[in-house]
Amino acid sequence: MITKTSKNVTRKRRHARVRRTLQGTTEQPRLNVFRSNKHIYAQLIDDTEGKTLAEASTVDKELALDSTSTVEAAEKVGELIAKRALEKGYTSVVFDRGGYLFHGRVKALAEAARKAGLEF
Repeated sequence: MITKTSKNVTRKRRHARVRRTLQGTTEQPRLNVFRSNKHIYAQLIDDTEGKTLAEASTVDKELALDSTSTVEAAEKVGELIAKRALEKGYTSVVFDRGGYLFHGRVKALAEAARKAGLEF
C-alpha cells in the first residue's frame, strides 16, 4: 500500500535542501518566512549565534489587520520586518523562503521588504 506524503513533509524537505546553502551571519542575517493557513511570520536570524534578531507577523497588534491570510497582510508584514531590521542596523539579508514557492504571499512579503529598504 502506498501512502501519500503530506505537503508539509515535502516542504520541509525542500527547506532543508535550501538551508544547506543559505546561512545568516551577524552582518547579513537570514530572513526566514513561515506561512500558515491563517498567518504569515518573518524572522531575522543570525545562524552563527543561533539568535532571532527581529520578528514580525500578522499576529502583531501593531498591524491591526482585518484579514491575516491575504497578500495585503503579507505586504504589511514585509514592510514591518524591513522597518525593524533597519532600526537595528541591518540593510542586507539572505532571503529564506522556507521551502515555499516564491509566489503569492511569500513573494508579496519579499517585495514589500525590498521596497521598504532591505537588500537581498
